[in-house]
Amino acid sequence: MASYRYERDIDPKDLAPRKERQYTRKEKWANWWDYNLKWVILIGIAVAFVAYNFIGQYFFVPKPDYNIAVVAPYYLPDDTVTALQTALARYGEDRNGDGKVLVTLNVYTLDYSDEDPQTESAAYLTMAGTTKLATDVQGGLSSIFLLYDPAGFEDNTGTLRYLDGSLPAPDSDDDWWNMVYKWTDCPVLAGLDLGEYRADTTHAQGGDSQQYLSDFYIGMRGAWNTATAENLAGGEELWQALTAGAVSTLREG
Repeated sequence: MASYRYERDIDPKDLAPRKERQYTRKEKWANWWDYNLKWVILIGIAVAFVAYNFIGQYFFVPKPDYNIAVVAPYYLPDDTVTALQTALARYGEDRNGDGKVLVTLNVYTLDYSDEDPQTESAAYLTMAGTTKLATDVQGGLSSIFLLYDPAGFEDNTGTLRYLDGSLPAPDSDDDWWNMVYKWTDCPVLAGLDLGEYRADTTHAQGGDSQQYLSDFYIGMRGAWNTATAENLAGGEELWQALTAGAVSTLREG
């Protein structure tokens, strides 16, 4: 119990509950803004970022009419990729009606011949390349493949078809040589004016893009289904245009 000497100086008015202040609507809004300004800014930035990416992806970023996969143990020179995309577009059509023909090269870095123990960074790159290529194959993104190692590619994916258009049996991976043309076997491809590529972060020296691609092969996807038909539409026509006049010089073994 409190001592009398503390209670005797208390004014009864001090014991009366204070009347709660009534804020105006303007004052309430000002207080709320002061306390929540940072969250409003953060949420606004997040919404703007999502909206920018959504709008940019679906309305401003050109959508390719054709997708071609490139599978090689190393990155292609940027200049070669750009020149090849431009050159190949001349053999396609404006399939999505945006007023331009766009061919996109989807480059996957995989070395099927590397059987030695890999460093951590090399193993990561292999895993990333395998995952991206698997997504392409399963999702039916690319209809044509430019391959550095067609034997390794077919052995790992079983994706290619025969040059006559027929589908191979499940155990026909060794027939890869009958599923691809060498780049130099195709007059259209070998005759493309691709110019020179400059040295970049992955290539110490520049060189001739045609010579660079002369070690590649071209094959056509054979794993078609109704779920991927829309993505792959037009691939057959482009394949026929790029391989017109081609005669395979590959032989078994």
